[in-house]
Amino acid sequence: MGLKILHTADLHLDSPFAGFSEAQRQLLRQQQKLLPGKIADLCRRENCDLLLLAGDIFDGQPTRDTIGILKEALSRCGVPVFVSPGNHDFCSPESPWMTETWSENVHIFTGALESVVLEDLSCRVWGAGFRGMDCQPLLDGFHAEGTEQYKIAVLHGDPTQRESPYNPITAGQVKASDLTYLALGHIHKAGAFRAGNTLCVWPGCPMGRGWDETGDKGVCIVTLGEEVNVQAVSLDTLRFYDLEADAGADAVSALESLLPPQGSKDFYRVSLTGSADVDIKSIYSEFPDFPNLTLLDKTEPPIDLWENTDSGTLEGMYFQLLRRLLEEQPENARQIQLAAEISRKLLDGREVTL
Repeated sequence: MGLKILHTADLHLDSPFAGFSEAQRQLLRQQQKLLPGKIADLCRRENCDLLLLAGDIFDGQPTRDTIGILKEALSRCGVPVFVSPGNHDFCSPESPWMTETWSENVHIFTGALESVVLEDLSCRVWGAGFRGMDCQPLLDGFHAEGTEQYKIAVLHGDPTQRESPYNPITAGQVKASDLTYLALGHIHKAGAFRAGNTLCVWPGCPMGRGWDETGDKGVCIVTLGEEVNVQAVSLDTLRFYDLEADAGADAVSALESLLPPQGSKDFYRVSLTGSADVDIKSIYSEFPDFPNLTLLDKTEPPIDLWENTDSGTLEGMYFQLLRRLLEEQPENARQIQLAAEISRKLLDGREVTL
């Protein structure tokens, strides 16, 4: 049957969400607090054997309400839970990882690399906890010992920068570890690589927190057996989208073609581009079902394509030719219009994007 794992990290519960309005901050925090329950429900629904939390579960010191929500979710997920605190929720004396009483199924790694054996699963789980914002390489010289079928480690660490202050992890270390599966947190965009016999995975954050964390987010369901299968699963959280629309002659139509027709509480930031004269305030009024829509006016003043066409200059003669072609070849109107627009932009010293 193999071993089935739910792997997640970087929930960053109680993030400050600086830069957003108070109403938006309340909405984002409310959505964040749904994450532990969604993870517990998914763990039970998928009949997982283990739940791995690879650090930065909290974003600093959490509220009593948030701690209670997480404790309740972990206690009812129905499987052993292993937590390796990271740089944002490190194991200080005041940390809830150190001061709270957690349910019996929850094991928190609060110091150096150590392991727990689960005999009924033929599994050994290693982990370690950050004791401060920085952490030296934890996998240096590590090799997974033991006779268990599955050798797993859960760590908060950086596999992308060799000189990272946050437990840098290299392909050489991963290969030498001879683990079956290395569950990482810290990098908010999902990724993976294999080195030797070890598959190293980081699931990214389960919910974006700003415009640098766009698109769908989620967790990993991992099945270890003769083959290793990793499935990304969305938790259906609020999403951030950073988009661009050519305002052209009708900015509202351009946005309607870009945004979902039924409205959304997701966060959309749309840069309006092109040659247009837009009224941002009036455009907002056309989209009342998008309370978290942000519009950026990056348009340029409209172009008068046929300016100075009747002058006796070379420029005038060129645009006269294009206008005549436009009249004679309506089937090629778009190409001729585009040639005129590009030419006028170049003559006006504007940037041209092809």
